[in-house]
Amino acid sequence: MKQFKIRASACGQIMTNDRSGKNMGKTVQTYCETWLKEQLYNRRKEFSNKYTQKGLIVEDNSLDFVADQLKLGMLIKNEQFFENDFMTGTPDAILKDLIIDVKNSWSWDTFPLFESEIPNKDYYYQAQCYMELTGKKRFKLIYVLSDTPDNLIVQAVRSYVYQNGLDEIDVDLYDLFVAKMTYSDVPDTLKIKVYEIEYDELIIEAIRKRVEDCRLYISELLIKIGA
Repeated sequence: MKQFKIRASACGQIMTNDRSGKNMGKTVQTYCETWLKEQLYNRRKEFSNKYTQKGLIVEDNSLDFVADQLKLGMLIKNEQFFENDFMTGTPDAILKDLIIDVKNSWSWDTFPLFESEIPNKDYYYQAQCYMELTGKKRFKLIYVLSDTPDNLIVQAVRSYVYQNGLDEIDVDLYDLFVAKMTYSDVPDTLKIKVYEIEYDELIIEAIRKRVEDCRLYISELLIKIGA
């Protein structure tokens, strides 16, 4: 069985503590248990919803938008997988001295226009992992408010029709949802939010320590089931 390493995108899930604030919490144990079951059964727990679907569909366009807004020339989607003894990951885009990772907000009301701190602490740990894996010391976490893809708009309209006992989708209703879920009337400056994150060796040490704790817990689980 392969040794446990944390995926950068999941790092936040293992960095929570119990009520004492010193030991891993139940969330971490559950993550380890799921990881081990994936190895034992040779299956991967799949997760997808409208939020992740939008992010995947608009990913390339969002990188182009960010490149244009920040005057970065062309941003090419990174496909290289990185790995060390503790963590793994594939950053969105890697520049000479900088990593860029783009998050696509689902809607205008979830876009962090006025948030001075990163809305989701998990992304902070993800950023630290990416910097450690690539050797870069600067990171831009960028939220983008992009148009909702048409297939997801149609899904939203169909859900509305079903929930309200309507017979079918009409053109006016569809147009109403398009107007709500796309943003061509909004200035570009209101559709991008940049957070600067610097490399923190103390956080990296904490991640390494927690990975080791997870490995110990996984070993205990294997003993428990006699594997």
